[in-house]
Amino acid sequence: MHDMGAYLEVLGVRGRPDLGEMHRAHVHAIPFENLGPHQGHPVSLDVADLERKIVSGRRGGYCFEQNLLFKAACEELGAGVDLHLARVRWRAPRGTIRPRGHLVLRVRAEGTSWLADVGFGSGTPLEPMPFGPGGPYTQSGWTYRVVEDDGELVLQRLDHGSWGDVYAFSPEPSPLVDIEMSNWYVSTHPNSPFVDGIIVGIRPRDGSVELLSNWSGELTLVTETPVASTSTPVDLSDAPEVLAQRFGIPGMVLGADGRLVSTLDTY
Repeated sequence: MHDMGAYLEVLGVRGRPDLGEMHRAHVHAIPFENLGPHQGHPVSLDVADLERKIVSGRRGGYCFEQNLLFKAACEELGAGVDLHLARVRWRAPRGTIRPRGHLVLRVRAEGTSWLADVGFGSGTPLEPMPFGPGGPYTQSGWTYRVVEDDGELVLQRLDHGSWGDVYAFSPEPSPLVDIEMSNWYVSTHPNSPFVDGIIVGIRPRDGSVELLSNWSGELTLVTETPVASTSTPVDLSDAPEVLAQRFGIPGMVLGADGRLVSTLDTY
């Protein structure tokens, strides 16, 4: 990482944070968003580009961007980090096999291997968990566990009394070339929901979820806690104001083609 101090300033932490403190601060401070691919800009995974966008530009990003930036920060603090591609199972119909379109981290720090993930949007864990089967782990009212399934590790979340799969991944690390291929597909393929749709999320410090998306067919702002949720329709013309006020993403305007575009040259 080129400027660790600037990254920690964005997170609002001082000194030399431990892994858990840095993970939670990142999740609270940096929004999940796909506004770059939505505008037609492929996503760069170069760490300098990630810092320019997320740290200097005060934007967010999706899983590949956020977790690779977090990897660089962990390594700056002396941790070892492995990359693992995951298949998202979140609310997928039974029997659906999705591509390996998500990235998670195995961080070796403080004498333990941890599952870390700061980039899953509304389902992002607030804190790292021990790598491998285990749990349950309760974080600000949300409860997670990791189970084994046919040679893979599966992160699950407890919702309304039932466990639901979040994503599944191999315990063997993934090479960077595979991650670059997955990222290119997710950020450029016309059938990718990250190209066609809008999704922006943040985890406020109380542990709740704020999510703006049009994946349900209309633009909706959802606020969710472990026990309840509210959903409010949002007119597309109001989206720039919502992005600035609720998610800390300024400078967005509605383009002539009906897509949200940035006026600040941060993709």
